[in-house]
Amino acid sequence: MTPAEARHLLEVQAGFGDGFNRHGARLIATEFGGEHGRAVADRPIRDLGLDAALGIGPGAPPPSGDA
Repeated sequence: MTPAEARHLLEVQAGFGDGFNRHGARLIATEFGGEHGRAVADRPIRDLGLDAALGIGPGAPPPSGDA
């Protein structure tokens, strides 16, 4: 997944803004972080304000399964 693809997917998840989308955004960030490193994965999380939109911030832990 490229940085642009990850950013687009995270924008979509943030646009819906519910628990299922929070879980989806965490999955995307975890997958992207595994490929490119945590610091690179944290950049779109900060830039898109996902802490306010979905309650996840930079360095968010992987999903626990409780959406």
